[in-house]
Amino acid sequence: MKPVMELLMNRNATVFQVGPSVTVFEALRLLADYGVGAMLVMEKGKLLGVISERDYTRKVALQGKNSKETTVADIMTRDVITVSPNTGTRACMALMSQNKIRHLPIVDGSKVVGMISIRDLLDDIIAGQEQTISQLTSYINS
Repeated sequence: MKPVMELLMNRNATVFQVGPSVTVFEALRLLADYGVGAMLVMEKGKLLGVISERDYTRKVALQGKNSKETTVADIMTRDVITVSPNTGTRACMALMSQNKIRHLPIVDGSKVVGMISIRDLLDDIIAGQEQTISQLTSYINS
């Protein structure tokens, strides 16, 4: 399969991020504004973690915490699995499946260049299958 960087080149390359001292409430507002399910937690260009809707649900809502008083640093996922821009999409899918994660930051050296979601990978697989079907149909009909 193709390198994951190709997926980034075909969509909005904005790296949505938030600082660790921001309240969870504000981070949720940003997630909603951006229309994404997760954001990178960064400080001074360094990746510290990821915050997702799942983090909020499990670490704030279900524990009765106040999202206006809890900071992103308190609930973010710290042990972030990352991949390089040259990692294949199939390897990314395997990592996500094995680790039960939905978002995967892409890091080139020490620089974060983007983040993909499971949806990005599924959309790519579907597009590839549609292309194959179209080619086979053309071959059969010629």
